[in-house]
This record gives sequence, C-alpha cells and structure tokens, in this order.
Amino acid sequence: MNRPDDAPGTFAVVTGGGTSGHVLPALAIAEGLVGAGHPVASVHYVGTRRGVEARLLPPTGHPYTLLDVVGFQRSLSRRNLWFLPKLVRSTWQARALLRRLHPAVVVNVGGYASFPATFAARLARIPVVIVSYDRRPGLVSRLLARGATAVAVAFPGSTLPNARLTGAPVRQAIIAVDRARDRDAARDELDLPRDRFVVAVCCGSLGAQPVNDAVAATVERFADRSEIAVHHVVGERFTDRAAPARDGVGGILYRVIGYEERMPAVYAAADLMVTRAGAGTIAELSVTGVPAVVVPWPGAAANHQLDNARQLSDRGAAVLIEQPDLTVDRLVAEIERLMSDPAALADLAAAAHEAGALARSGALIALIEEVAS
Repeated sequence: MNRPDDAPGTFAVVTGGGTSGHVLPALAIAEGLVGAGHPVASVHYVGTRRGVEARLLPPTGHPYTLLDVVGFQRSLSRRNLWFLPKLVRSTWQARALLRRLHPAVVVNVGGYASFPATFAARLARIPVVIVSYDRRPGLVSRLLARGATAVAVAFPGSTLPNARLTGAPVRQAIIAVDRARDRDAARDELDLPRDRFVVAVCCGSLGAQPVNDAVAATVERFADRSEIAVHHVVGERFTDRAAPARDGVGGILYRVIGYEERMPAVYAAADLMVTRAGAGTIAELSVTGVPAVVVPWPGAAANHQLDNARQLSDRGAAVLIEQPDLTVDRLVAEIERLMSDPAALADLAAAAHEAGALARSGALIALIEEVAS
C-alpha cells in the first residue's frame, strides 16, 4: 500500500510500526521535522500493512509505504514460516523505494516493521538514526544500532554505540498541553465534569485486562462517591468484557471506551492517570506532568517496562505498582491518598514535568538534522 510521493525531494524516511507504541513516536518525529521547516511530503513513512499505521497515517498527509512484513513469534507458530521470505522480499522492496526517494536520512523507531528500510539504508549507505526510547532497547534496535550513524536514547547510561541523550519522541499536540490552562476545555471535550476528581485509565492501544479488572473493582468500591469520575480506555479487544458504565447520578461517573484518539485532552483533563509503562507513555506523562500510578506489563521483553517505570518512580514522579501487587485494596488506597493530599499530588506532577524537560527540548530533531547534513 502506497501513498504517492508529492514532493520533488525526500528529506527523511521514518520507519517502524505495528502498534501505537511504535507508530505514535514515529509520527511525533515526522511532526517535529515538519515543525523544523521540512515539507510534510518530504517525510516518508515505511511501516507494515498489519499495524495501526494503516489507520493513523492517512490523515497526516505524509507519503507512506506499508510492507508485507511480519514479526518473529517467540513461541512456536506457523507464522514464523513466513517470517524470512516476507522479510527478504520487503527488504528488496524497501531498497527500490530508497533508490527512488534518495532520502538524506533514515530514522528507525524500532519494531519488526523497521528492519527492511533500515537494512536497505545500510546497503545504500544512507545515514541511519536509531531512536531507542525504552530503558532496555529492543532486539531490532540492538541489532541495527551497530551500523547506525547515531543512536538517540531517552535515558542516561545507554550501552548502545554512538548513543546521544535526546529524550523520547513526543507528538507536538502532547508537548503543547498546559494542564492548568487546558483543564476545563479538555473536560468539556471529553464530556467530563469540571468539579470531580478525574482518574483516567489508559494502557496503550491494546489495553490490559489485569488493570481493567482492578479498575472495575475499584469503581465498584467507589460506587457511591459522587466526587469521582473515571475515564477508562479498556482497549478495543476488551470492550465486550468491560464493566458496565455508570452515569454518575448519585455516585461515581464511569466512562468506558475501547480506543481513545483524544490523548492530549486526556492528559489535560486527568487529576491522576493509571497506565502501563511503555516508553511512549512514560515520555508523555513526563512531558505533560501528569501524576500517575504506573503498572508495568510483566510480559514485556526483559521486563523493560519495569525499568521504564522506575525512571519516574525513583525520582518521585510516579507511583509504581508491579502487577502482582495490583489489588483493589492497593489501588483504592493510592487513589484515596492522592485525593486527600493535594500537596503530594502536586509534587508528583512537578517531578514528572521536570523529567520531561529533555523531550520538550527538540534535541532529537536537532540530531536527525545533524546526521542528515
């Protein structure tokens, strides 16, 4: 699937995708390059046909190419029979694309969809920037970093070669959030009351059933609390298993939706968030300065979400609850504590906002332009 290139010259190819955790950082980089003066049509996206990019890219106006590439399954799966043939074919297709576009730089945001274009760039001797925003880099980032011109990392102490500390990529709409200024308008947009304590729950594009279960039980515990509202993004795959919504009449307001596209409004509206600890989420919590209860996904490779979460919790910028400890009693206790102690809530917000300074600085876009030149 392709959207034709409308510009006479391509500045950058940004590649990666599959899930929102890779696509949204890629789009953040594309936005940043446009903000730095590069035409929209000069930033070309390369991803996979099977990812959320097929839905998220068309409205952006960026030209794009979606390849038929699949990830390698760590468990026994018939899909692995197609892994190598599809990878080889996609790499040759990416090589032909790069010959046509002649980009000044290829930017890799990770994930299996990023391999074909990045390897093709290596073959064509096009400069490559690897963007590694997890505390523990993924397998593709580790493999391809060795031949990259530069590696942009979000956390200090990276062991990747040629590492430059730039902060994580964050969309401009998120960077622009001012929670004090935007709070009331964001609540109006989301149809949330201005006078309640708003807890927003969002665990990535796929959702997380253990978190959903704990939140549903917490809502039941708070059923009679008319000062609380919960905006719960359960994940589209879990909508049929979600607890029933509550209209807030005489008690808690509980909103349940499958997927949320209005994340800038969510960050502005929330008094407290409950999230996973994907690198993109940690970056967005930091950039916006939102107090959060962070529950890392224990199934992440090398448990890297726990490392991500500790980048905030260790500096008093988030409350860390590991999934085995996520009980309704614990979640209720943390929400009650922060509701009753505005100073503690404000301290979390201030520490989170301080942690996001580097991501707000534009250092990542500056590095990409440096490599391209």
